[in-house]
Amino acid sequence: MQIIKANHSHLPQLAVLFDAYRQHYEQPTNVEGAQAYLAERLEQHDSEIYAATDEDGTLIGFTQLYPVFSSIGMKKAWILNDLYVAPEHRRKGAARKLIAASRELGERTSARYIMLQTHITNTTAQALYEDEGFKRDDEFYYYYLSI
Repeated sequence: MQIIKANHSHLPQLAVLFDAYRQHYEQPTNVEGAQAYLAERLEQHDSEIYAATDEDGTLIGFTQLYPVFSSIGMKKAWILNDLYVAPEHRRKGAARKLIAASRELGERTSARYIMLQTHITNTTAQALYEDEGFKRDDEFYYYYLSI
């Protein structure tokens, strides 16, 4: 298994994974829309996308991070917004390696932190994140305004 930085040549496979990820969150399938969305992120340099590949180069998982800034810390920060590994490839270390690539990005960019969120019921992911050093926030509430 290898972790690579995704580029336009990976879009067809990446879009299928991204679509499966969205379906996991009860969104309707839309591979074409997923590919257009990811292409725009890459073209606009809006995010960093890393992919896990198996031995033959097939993409088996990905993570996407968006840059934000910490006014208090006066530094860049990252939101680890998406992390997905195809079900048939789970429990092989891909998620850990994708998190390691995310950590390396944070270190390389002198980021203040990497933040993520997950469903309260996703205890498997919570255990992974905590094992990888993420701390659950017990100090702040998060509010969302749907537009």
